[in-house]
Amino acid sequence: MRNRPFLFTFLLILFLAPGLRAEDAPAPAKKATFVYVLHLVPRLYEEKDWTKEDGEVVGRHFQRLKEATAAGTVVFAGRTKESGDKTFGLVVFEAANADEAKIFAESDPAVTGRVMTVDVHPFALVLQRSH
Repeated sequence: MRNRPFLFTFLLILFLAPGLRAEDAPAPAKKATFVYVLHLVPRLYEEKDWTKEDGEVVGRHFQRLKEATAAGTVVFAGRTKESGDKTFGLVVFEAANADEAKIFAESDPAVTGRVMTVDVHPFALVLQRSH
């Protein structure tokens, strides 16, 4: 039999498995929470200066955030409702570590498309209302 090591492992698991419980399994690692803050680039402070391409970049940015929210990565995302030079976006999300968080934030289409700049920070959710 060519698969003897596999068969032996399978039988060993079969005989030992009844003693294993789900509670004994290691818990998945909890991800850390981060926030990234987005600012419009100065050339886009005035609405009249937006191009069709800029709008398409923001559309890809929004779609990515929708998908990341549905996947459970993004906790919430939004923006202030002020003029272009004062407005900023805020994305609270989870990542395994600071490096992963930085990669996630810097790969946002609004950042790679040079429509917005980004700063990433570790974040501690201290209070949250209950629904």
